[in-house]
Amino acid sequence: MCEADEISRAVCEHYHSLPRRGKPEAGLQWTLLAAVVKISEGASGQSVQREVVALGTGTKCIGRSAMSCKGDVLNDSHAEVIARRSCVRYLMEQLCKALRGEQDSVFCPADQKGKWKLRPEISFIFFTSHTPCGDASIIPMTDSQMQPCPPIRGQKDSPSTNQDLETGDVRQIDETEGVRKRMRVSAESLQQQPSNEEHGTAKSDSTQQPDLHRTGAKCVPGGPTDPLGSGLEFHRVGLLRVKPGRGEPTLSLSCSDKIARWTVVGFQGALLSHFLQGGLYFRALVVGKCPYSQFAMERALKRGAQVSGLPEGFSVHIPKLLQSSLKFIHSREHTHLSHNSTQARVVPCGAAISWCAVSRQPLDVTANGYKQGVTKKAVGTARARSLISKLELFHSFLELLTIADDSQLPESLRLSPALQTEEMKAIVGMKRRIKSGKELWSYWDYKQAAEEYQQAWAVLRSQVFPLWPQSPRELLLFCRDPHSAANRPDLSGTATAVLKQSLKAVPE
Repeated sequence: MCEADEISRAVCEHYHSLPRRGKPEAGLQWTLLAAVVKISEGASGQSVQREVVALGTGTKCIGRSAMSCKGDVLNDSHAEVIARRSCVRYLMEQLCKALRGEQDSVFCPADQKGKWKLRPEISFIFFTSHTPCGDASIIPMTDSQMQPCPPIRGQKDSPSTNQDLETGDVRQIDETEGVRKRMRVSAESLQQQPSNEEHGTAKSDSTQQPDLHRTGAKCVPGGPTDPLGSGLEFHRVGLLRVKPGRGEPTLSLSCSDKIARWTVVGFQGALLSHFLQGGLYFRALVVGKCPYSQFAMERALKRGAQVSGLPEGFSVHIPKLLQSSLKFIHSREHTHLSHNSTQARVVPCGAAISWCAVSRQPLDVTANGYKQGVTKKAVGTARARSLISKLELFHSFLELLTIADDSQLPESLRLSPALQTEEMKAIVGMKRRIKSGKELWSYWDYKQAAEEYQQAWAVLRSQVFPLWPQSPRELLLFCRDPHSAANRPDLSGTATAVLKQSLKAVPE
């Protein structure tokens, strides 16, 4: 069995081992599946152990009006995003183990003080049951392939869907270094893309007008748009896209765009970057059996391949692209095959499953961004929050600060010397950290303080993705306590005096 099939089988077997809750109703609903697989190699390099450490399902996104300034709702519940966030939760616990001196962590000390790196025998592979939505899914269609969702007719009269309509385009936009260059791509050139019929790779029948697998992801505002013509003239390729929502636009970039970003800045995110000596990258990406084009995958994921000037620890890592011959049982195509014509129409499953290899509460099932089954009355409380929401991951990050002694922390998180009293450590450790007199209080503060990560992202954005929308800052200013994000702890006596004096001593 090839490596791609081994990875696919391991992920699907793990999915089947999970409880029924959150899974599609057989013959009526479908979903997408994604996962992160840890690869552990023996000393000789011959023995390899594979372990699924994070898994996600889902097809939905919420619109702008449903987003929360408390960090307690999942904006993007596509399987790839759920799997990646689940993996971050897993890595948070692994880092906790490393800080406590436990030997079974995937991390080991790095050269820089307070920094960690993956053990040399550890690597990660990303799996997705379908080509990522957005640019990677814009590929020519064969006669035997159907659209995963009904084709959209045009921008103004097309139905809003929560799932991407996988399909393709004829004009390419190169957004490198902020200059948009249009390149006409003929229908013949699309048909000449490397193809593999056995794995559902694009190949058009010359006896009929060629068509494309279309994506429901819309071009980002302010940039070029799709021509919405017939057949191959419907889409442009190489563009940033946002996912569709329930009747209104979302702020969530397509999975193709997000994975392309991970190839440069890593998949660990800004918070973990405080503790890591560089980015974490997937060594391979495996796609399940579905309509697939190696050409389109490379086009979508290699957009950052020529970026230069990245800070130390960050570089371009394009994963090895593989396709499995195994089909996910709850895919849309497989569900249609088992669908009875007398039943209701096939629809995407409304729930999203998050699972990761952590010691407490590994499973998390959500719907509409909150825990499945919660009442409206519970929204805004801990009972309604997903364990991979921004707020919960922020809590996990802050716990790392309480575990580590200040001498174990990286430079970006260390207290200034004036705050090294036990009284101040107790206050700051619970609510905030001070770096050179600068207050790190909110989720936004801690993300921005990960300077190397932010530098890498700024370079990628300026050279490759100048149209990437910025998240509204007001949605990221929440603190540990979601009910009083604007409140700060009341300090008194010596603690207040020490803090004020420290802040005054630092120049603006």
